[in-house]
Amino acid sequence: MLFRQDVLRRIGEGEVTLAFRRWRRPTVKAGGTLRTKVGVLAIDSVEVVDEREVTDADARRAGAAGRDALLREGPQDRPLYRVEFRLAGPDPRVALRRRRTISPEERAEIDARLARFDAASRHGPWTREVLGLIAGRPGTRAPDLAASLGRETAPFKADVRKLKELGLTESLQVGYRLSPRGRAYYG
Repeated sequence: MLFRQDVLRRIGEGEVTLAFRRWRRPTVKAGGTLRTKVGVLAIDSVEVVDEREVTDADARRAGAAGRDALLREGPQDRPLYRVEFRLAGPDPRVALRRRRTISPEERAEIDARLARFDAASRHGPWTREVLGLIAGRPGTRAPDLAASLGRETAPFKADVRKLKELGLTESLQVGYRLSPRGRAYYG
């Protein structure tokens, strides 16, 4: 579930606690969580609603200007879902990637995870090469990094997200860089 930047900011401020999405089937479920740039959202409820039940107040709570604007969004031939959520806390990856030291146990765990990523890859081992590329070219656009490896952008970005999950990289406005944890591991 994606949010516009202005809506994310308002979620972080506690102003937006509701979303409406037109899905074939939900991408989140009640009781689950969703990590965003402003923190982890706890998903309280997900239910199909009739458009007639949506009020202007609901639309504003979802970050829209009003009911009509909200109902125009998304593919009109799909069911409308109402998703209630709350900000549950910070993204744990932020604290992880800020760590500047790595214990021998953590290094072994990271080594094992990267080895699994490499072994499962359709295009061969990639983790060391991508970490080195990001270390050597911080702030470089993902399409340019991918092209330098002869890879498509979307699968390259999916691989970088795996490194981000381990706290090794972080996204910039443009491109990526190694996080402090990533520098401690790679350096």
